[in-house]
Amino acid sequence: MRRFEFAVDRDHARAVNEVVAYLRRLRIWAFTAAAGLGLGTAFLIWVNHPWSWLLAVAFLAAAVTAAFIGYWMPHRGRVDKLYAAGALVPAVVSETNGNGATLLALVDLAKPNTPGPRYALVTRTVRSLPGHRARTGERVPAVTVRVDRAPGPVGDLWQTVSAMPIAWGTRDLNIIERAREAIHEVEWKLLTDNLDLATKVRGADAKRLLLDPRQLPEELRG
Repeated sequence: MRRFEFAVDRDHARAVNEVVAYLRRLRIWAFTAAAGLGLGTAFLIWVNHPWSWLLAVAFLAAAVTAAFIGYWMPHRGRVDKLYAAGALVPAVVSETNGNGATLLALVDLAKPNTPGPRYALVTRTVRSLPGHRARTGERVPAVTVRVDRAPGPVGDLWQTVSAMPIAWGTRDLNIIERAREAIHEVEWKLLTDNLDLATKVRGADAKRLLLDPRQLPEELRG
């Protein structure tokens, strides 16, 4: 897995990184849900009926789970940790509009110990891309953010892989350019040649389009 190391500007990331903003909202939601479930638990205990005690146990378990998510989220969502854990991948602006742009990214869905890469196209809608020009074909180096929603391992592929632009972690244009140059030209060309697939990817159930290894350039067949 290709990594890219750089000093993350945390103040800049807190201001523009949409992944960090999403995780922040999720944390607020988790604590709000925990408080609501806690109040529901107290009410059910006050009712003091056999059925209410059963519900109170369920409410309490849900409240504890929500509180744990809220507590754990800052550790999971540390922006420098996200950048360090992800793989450097290419993304290209496939569409622009008044509210932002759509990125088409090439990612490897294969988990560790899976034989060979499993490349796929994914899209991400973004509101801003500091350090980049909002034009079709703009090359946007990014890192992957990988998630398995299931509690245990499921299959050989990550269930969700998205692209987080390097530009959301630094103001330094030299760092962005260095990341861009670290990505092979054949990967950029693959994306540019398939910009018209972005609409198909957005409409797919899994929000990704697996690529046939036999149709990939020789350099990407692993």
